[in-house]
Amino acid sequence: MARLFGAEEQAALESASLAVVEDIGLPAAVLDPGISVDNLVQRFPELAAELRTLDGPDQVRNAALVSKLLLNVFGTGSGTVTATQLAGWKSDAGWLEQAVGADSGQLAEMEGDLVRRMHLREVLADPSLAKQLTPSMSLVEQLLRDKANLSGVALANAKALIRRYVDEVAQVLRTQVEKATAGEIDRSIPPKRVFSNLDLDRTIWKNLTNWSPDDQKLYVDRLFYKQTARRTTPARLIVVVDQSGSMVDSMVNCTILASIFAGLPRVDVHLIAYDTRAIDLTPWVHDPFEVLLRTKLGGGNDGPVAMAMAQPKIADPRNTVMVWISDFYEFDRSQPLFDGITAVHRSGVRFIPVGSVNSSGQAEVNPWFRQRFKDLGTPVISGHINKLVHELKNFLT
Repeated sequence: MARLFGAEEQAALESASLAVVEDIGLPAAVLDPGISVDNLVQRFPELAAELRTLDGPDQVRNAALVSKLLLNVFGTGSGTVTATQLAGWKSDAGWLEQAVGADSGQLAEMEGDLVRRMHLREVLADPSLAKQLTPSMSLVEQLLRDKANLSGVALANAKALIRRYVDEVAQVLRTQVEKATAGEIDRSIPPKRVFSNLDLDRTIWKNLTNWSPDDQKLYVDRLFYKQTARRTTPARLIVVVDQSGSMVDSMVNCTILASIFAGLPRVDVHLIAYDTRAIDLTPWVHDPFEVLLRTKLGGGNDGPVAMAMAQPKIADPRNTVMVWISDFYEFDRSQPLFDGITAVHRSGVRFIPVGSVNSSGQAEVNPWFRQRFKDLGTPVISGHINKLVHELKNFLT
């Protein structure tokens, strides 16, 4: 608040703040935005537990600690940001999220602003500075946008950061997907009579009539096994991603998600990205890193061009799911795209429109399309990536 007033008022308010902080037994360092929360905790380890929960009995003390977190996270100033400052801000933001559950969408926006204020090319050209960067969606977005202007050491460091981020996200998504299997159980095929397939509960139930009260034993004359054979028809998953400027996080997340599903047995995955042109990325779908290096983020979008590339990939409509990720702002191409989507849906394809795929779940979708998808019986699902994983697992199992 002191910064909102003149020099005289600032001095008075800062003096009053210092008096309050000292009175409640906190160090003056909590008023200094130049001291990170990590450094504060290193100097005063007893504050760590309080900063994580902020539920102590002294409300004034809690408020002072909250103020420290807010000051460090939201007082980002202006001008150039260094790699060290960005790393410090991310750590402070982590403390704030842990303590009060800050809005992840707003923090991501602030992080993006800090990344844009960095001299990123110079940082990447210096291996010691590049090592201080922590991969994030904002950083990956800037790297993908600027990759054509990078070369040598800077390009190598950029690729290493993108690879690290891809691997980290893939590990999280793979955990969510790992139980997904393709195909229904085919009950026309007799079960394998092996111990691992033994249906113990059913075997006991069916042999209860053989229970001997005298011997206190259950005599088993029939064994029952679980049916595990699955139909071998592969499910085809066609993922179409809008790679225009507003859909960067979706491009990254869906590329990784497509590669994970492509690794499942009997799932045939095709990946198409588009802006004003469409590109078939299917040959590289198993390697999201290579896919991202082949994308060109930004620009407008032309959904009908992407649909013209996607439709010929439909061979068995009822065994195909098409996921279309976009904000669906097509303007004069809205009706042609919706006509194509309607035709695909009526052919028997499971069509899933997704507003975006991100960590916050926020999705802005053209209201014109949103209403028509609802009328068609294919409502836009939540932008949170967990919802898309759930929908795909339902189709594949």
